[in-house]
Amino acid sequence: MTDTMTQDAFKTPSPQDSSLLRKTLMRLTAAAKLMATAVVVLVVLVWYDLLNRLLAFGNGIDYAGNHVVGTEATALLQRYNPYFWWALVALVTIMLAWLVSLAIRRIMAQARRKTVDDHSFQQLAQQLSAPALDVLLWAWQPQDDPLRVGDLQLAQQELSRGRSARLQQAALQLATLKNARDRQQNSQ
Repeated sequence: MTDTMTQDAFKTPSPQDSSLLRKTLMRLTAAAKLMATAVVVLVVLVWYDLLNRLLAFGNGIDYAGNHVVGTEATALLQRYNPYFWWALVALVTIMLAWLVSLAIRRIMAQARRKTVDDHSFQQLAQQLSAPALDVLLWAWQPQDDPLRVGDLQLAQQELSRGRSARLQQAALQLATLKNARDRQQNSQ
């Protein structure tokens, strides 16, 4: 059997498989995505208000009455004061962005660990094509735990990357090797 004949024998997943997985994932992760969006919006609004207050406070500082450091140092402080406050704003913004990204990762990780509900599971089992079911079975590891959202996400990614064809090719190669081994054992 030639390579092209082997490729033609492969069953390909239908476009409805990807659509069904995408819709199921949207439904199962909607709450987590809304929560992540709410966290981002809330932090941005609060930080914008605090940012304006911090910059207004920094602009309101007058070093003219500070005679202890001298007039040249006072002029230097007055001149570079805005840069100091903007640097502080940039540093705090970077720290907040890092903290928000950690919070979002945690929210999304929690969503990935969520067990797929029975209705969604039944819908997938009944409507996915055989090649898509093979990819889902491949992604669902270990199978002694219930199917989780993360398993569905992996199945969707791998379905679009051609995992179905690779699984079918691996099964064909395994069968060929087993047949060759059986023939050698029978001939001895």
